[in-house]
Amino acid sequence: MSSDALVADQTDHPGEPVAVTAAGALPWRVNKDGLEVLLIHRPRYDDWSWPKGKIDAGETIPECAVREVQEEIGLSAQLGIPLPPIHYHVASGLKVVHYWAVQVNGARLIPDGQEVDSVMWCTPEKAATLLSNPSDAVPLENLRAAHERGELDTWPLIVVRHAKAKPRSSWSKAEGERPLAATGIRQAQAVGRLLQAWKPPRVVSSPWLRCVATVVPYSKAAGAKVKLVDALTEHKHARSPKKTAAVIEALFDKQRAVAVCTHRPALPTVMDQLAKHMPPALRALLPSSEPYLSPGEVVVCHVVQGNKNRIVAVEQFKPFDD
Repeated sequence: MSSDALVADQTDHPGEPVAVTAAGALPWRVNKDGLEVLLIHRPRYDDWSWPKGKIDAGETIPECAVREVQEEIGLSAQLGIPLPPIHYHVASGLKVVHYWAVQVNGARLIPDGQEVDSVMWCTPEKAATLLSNPSDAVPLENLRAAHERGELDTWPLIVVRHAKAKPRSSWSKAEGERPLAATGIRQAQAVGRLLQAWKPPRVVSSPWLRCVATVVPYSKAAGAKVKLVDALTEHKHARSPKKTAAVIEALFDKQRAVAVCTHRPALPTVMDQLAKHMPPALRALLPSSEPYLSPGEVVVCHVVQGNKNRIVAVEQFKPFDD
């Protein structure tokens, strides 16, 4: 049994502070025999579990999940749908582990040899019998159910509000040239690191400087292509919100990961357009009042592969607050 052995069950612990935050993933694939998931064996504890680990200082939870998957099994992961976090007690108090589904498409997996000495592909049913920590079956069941509903294979559509800009009151030149503030520059770097969790190969942005400067750190690091679209600017949105909505709708056409960066005044239109692709329960998770998103904050919508009209999960992250 691992050191994460349960002291209490995995039910919620309202009001109890979290002592340990960790993140990881459930790697999955589909072959001729159906759905399979990947278990890891940790020699230190002689247990079977999922790739996961504790969050580092200054790291967001999605970044932690990606890093741990890379370190433990050598997989450069693109996070899929979020899975239910689990809560249990360890010696230091309440621990929460956040999980995502991660699709493995033929990539070679290389256990690090220390934390993980072997891996095993197996059916979800077999995995449930092998897991050493019973609470680890909770995200597994959610993953299996998503597969049966046709909601496991997805791609991310990510909305980014540009990072903090210099105040309008202190800027006398063209509005489109107003740059990021010092805090905004740090936020843009944090956004760049966070976007690596989903690895969008393309970015669509307002051409105004504060939006471009927000996505440049990511595009440079990832080699992502950036397309500048006037309809995402404040001025063009004020004149024709329908054109802004059309830009958002067009993001669904290519069926592959994309990030879009725009301004606060355009966010109500953006959210309304996204809401058309999701059921009421998910719409309730979208920001619905001013300011919708803080500078540098992101919303991640997971769209079913092959069905551009279906968003099946929504997440929201603030990578940096100064």
